[in-house]
Amino acid sequence: MAIHLIAVLVVFALAQGLPDLSRLRDFSRLRVWLGVLTRVGGSARSVLGILVPVLLCLLIQLGLRGFLFGLLSFAFAVCVLWFSWGPRDLSEDVDGVIKAPDSERRIAAAQLLRPDGQEAPLPFEAPALVDATFQSALKRWFGVLFWFLLLGPCGALLYRLTQLLAWSPGLAEVQSSEGRQFARRVGLLLDWAPAHLMALALAVASDFDAVFHTWKNWHSRMGKGYLSLDLGFLSAIARASVDADVIAGDGYAEDINDPIVELADARHLLARVLIVWLAVTGLLVLGGWV
Repeated sequence: MAIHLIAVLVVFALAQGLPDLSRLRDFSRLRVWLGVLTRVGGSARSVLGILVPVLLCLLIQLGLRGFLFGLLSFAFAVCVLWFSWGPRDLSEDVDGVIKAPDSERRIAAAQLLRPDGQEAPLPFEAPALVDATFQSALKRWFGVLFWFLLLGPCGALLYRLTQLLAWSPGLAEVQSSEGRQFARRVGLLLDWAPAHLMALALAVASDFDAVFHTWKNWHSRMGKGYLSLDLGFLSAIARASVDADVIAGDGYAEDINDPIVELADARHLLARVLIVWLAVTGLLVLGGWV
């Protein structure tokens, strides 16, 4: 786990210091691989499309353990995590909206914040922007991070391949509808734990009462059990925590309707949530519990 934590820090540094490296992420080979499986019908193609690369990654991950004092294992972990990160850099996309010189380019830049699978235009409104930013953070950062810390490189690859097969428009032509639905169900399963941990960290990093009551009221209002795969609570607590944070920060309630102010605060909150995750992971490593 200590190696994985250091690998996460290295990938963070690369993402912040060399954002242009994200253009080297190329998932076109996944389309070729699914094309090889054309004779496999139904959801079995998606199962094999995910399972075979993940098993190969696991074999390499286990095979490199212990070689050269763990340096090869560390390098492999960094490469797989970096490849699975994103695919776009969320901080750069948020900056593109905030720093856009005019409203037309600002609205165009905001479309890049849409989470995977959302095709409808994103309205330039504070609630919609906050919602999209948190949903994208789950799929670009926290989902990958959770499964990487839990299972290592194969966990990060499992999450990214599942999301691609579930939502990537470029892969829809080489998949059956059953396979795509299967990938989406698996994707929801993989998102459940990191979404709840995001909520818990958000309660620590922001207004605990606002997050807790919004989370509880959402489940009561929607009639959903706490084990439901409907993760709509994340959008609700994101908006509530950003509103509370904006008001607590400067005292101007009218700013909760300002898209730029709320988007900037959403980015700051997500950074604090990341810090909480890494701090807890570091404490677990230092305590020898993982």
